[in-house]
Amino acid sequence: MKSKSRTAHYALICASYFAAYSSAHAYAAVFLLEKGFSNTMIGVVLALANVLSVVLQPISAGFIDKYKAFTNRKVSLFCAFGCLISSVILVFAKGPALIFSFYVLLYMLQMLYQPLIQAMNFEYTDKGFKINFGLARGLGSMGYAVASPFVGALVEKNGVSVLPIINILIFSIGIIALITFIAPKETEEANDKKSAEEIHNSFISFVKHYPAFMIFILGTTFLFFQHNALGDYLFQIIEPLGGTKATMGTLVMVSASLELPAMASFAFFRKKLGTKNILVFSSIMFTVKTIIMLFANSIFWVYVSQSFQMIAYALFIPGAAYLAESVMEELDKTKGQAYIITAITLSGVFSSLVCGRLLDVLGVKNMLLVCVAVGIVGTLICSIVLGKIKTRK
Repeated sequence: MKSKSRTAHYALICASYFAAYSSAHAYAAVFLLEKGFSNTMIGVVLALANVLSVVLQPISAGFIDKYKAFTNRKVSLFCAFGCLISSVILVFAKGPALIFSFYVLLYMLQMLYQPLIQAMNFEYTDKGFKINFGLARGLGSMGYAVASPFVGALVEKNGVSVLPIINILIFSIGIIALITFIAPKETEEANDKKSAEEIHNSFISFVKHYPAFMIFILGTTFLFFQHNALGDYLFQIIEPLGGTKATMGTLVMVSASLELPAMASFAFFRKKLGTKNILVFSSIMFTVKTIIMLFANSIFWVYVSQSFQMIAYALFIPGAAYLAESVMEELDKTKGQAYIITAITLSGVFSSLVCGRLLDVLGVKNMLLVCVAVGIVGTLICSIVLGKIKTRK
């Protein structure tokens, strides 16, 4: 099968995933507020969903790496069906307990299968399909960028009850894309290779076998603390500068759109510069982006800061995925991808709790100052340890 058609198919999976991310995650607070939840309870919903996904991501990845009956596609399908069913129930749910339970399930399941989609790319590549991961992942970001203003307009016109319906439509598209994305059969040689290797499913065993990579994961957690804070509290950051909700929507769309050219070009830059050098550069740019936001005295400088998304997040995400693929042994590949997403998710839990409190007590500038400090730590850890990580290919 031609490389182009497989890239397009995989891009549809990514685009549908991140379009649903827009409606299910970005508008979570809007939906729950309208349903009578307090800000405190919304924080509990999101924190619980994130913590559950952090716990379950490595576990599900371990099952996939260990048992042939479980594949990235099958488990992704299970999660997507769970998201679809949760969305259907949320259309009709009235009581706070029911809404709480199924929103946690929806949010958690969607986070759960993000690393599996990533791992699926490399699994299919190993089986003979050529997929331009950077381009497909960039189109995934475009799915988010394109969906966000449409979702906002529909919510503005019809109210938050339209959100679960949007989720149903998008998850249905994603499920069809996953069902039809069938991999070629493994060769006997690949099966023999798997049986000869040792699996590292326990956290301690994994850390001992990949110590430098796990230090990189720690650095990633620090690095994404600032990234998640800028995303979660963007409106609070721009409001003192004269920004509005409309400004915020534009900023989100611009930054997400800028991810596509960088991700699409990643394969080219990787050949010229190498994965590790790109990751060092992008980790530095994360903190530069936050520093610009700290000193921004007008919306213009906020746009400048957001434009760094192209050389920070947009290079780091495919870079980290390729790094995990090049470091992990065959039976640990899915877990390698899962730990990257786990680090990003965990950083979101910390940043949402810490930065929310900092905003209330110390204000925007001090919150951003803390983000810069944490970001510098993450940049230093990633930059130093990348030179010590040994790759297998």
